[in-house]
Amino acid sequence: MDQPEGLLAAYVLDGQGKGRELGWTEVRSWRAAQGTLWVHLDRSNPSGERWLREESGVDSLACEALLAEEPRPRAAAMKGGLLVILRGVNLHPGADPEDMVSIRMWVEVHRTITLRRTRLMAVQDVRESLDQGEGPRDSADLLVQIGARLIDRIGPVVEELDEAVDDIEEQILTARSHDLRSRLADLRRQAIALRRYIAPQRDAMSQLLREEMEWITPLHRARLREIGDRTTRYVEDLDSARERAAVTHEELLGRLSEQMNRTMYLLSIVAAVFL
Repeated sequence: MDQPEGLLAAYVLDGQGKGRELGWTEVRSWRAAQGTLWVHLDRSNPSGERWLREESGVDSLACEALLAEEPRPRAAAMKGGLLVILRGVNLHPGADPEDMVSIRMWVEVHRTITLRRTRLMAVQDVRESLDQGEGPRDSADLLVQIGARLIDRIGPVVEELDEAVDDIEEQILTARSHDLRSRLADLRRQAIALRRYIAPQRDAMSQLLREEMEWITPLHRARLREIGDRTTRYVEDLDSARERAAVTHEELLGRLSEQMNRTMYLLSIVAAVFL
């Protein structure tokens, strides 16, 4: 395929779960009668940005939103299509999960354009499913599958954080206090950071469900509603983990204060004896 750096992947979906990979030449000559087109671009590459602005036919306001430096999760119907920006956790080696990565999507009835700066495993999952004949069949299906793969990877991170708080609650009687205080501080920081990024995604999913697009079927809406419900549950789990970490921290400080008081009492007795 004649793919310059800006084009990460492009497919024509056959409507049965498979896709045929394309290059720039075929992308430029594509027509809706050939099938649903998916174009996946590198946000940081000038050639992808140039195609989006000059050749794609996407509204200029939507282009600005797709190319923004730090976009917030959102969903909005705009001229000719649907703008959707979602986030996922960063699971690359050496990265912190709370360093969220984003995917920007422009979804039309017969075409979807996605952009990313950092490689997304969710997109790779969808590409592999196309190779196996189990991929998206149309634009709405592609939107649902990307959203589902993103939330699938957020879940284990939230559950791991929740289990870490459970572990500290069990260890508070035996572990060294300064170790626990440091771990609690890290967990609270992670919970706060993840919530700050995931909570707007919950609102974006709610807004997506309110948009009236005739090509989003009731089945797609039901699946999007499930993704929104899972996102809400993870936000609530993060709130719970943060509150439990705060309560555990207060209990730990109370125990340290009691230990210090007992030590001071014993020292006072010893001092009195020597005097």
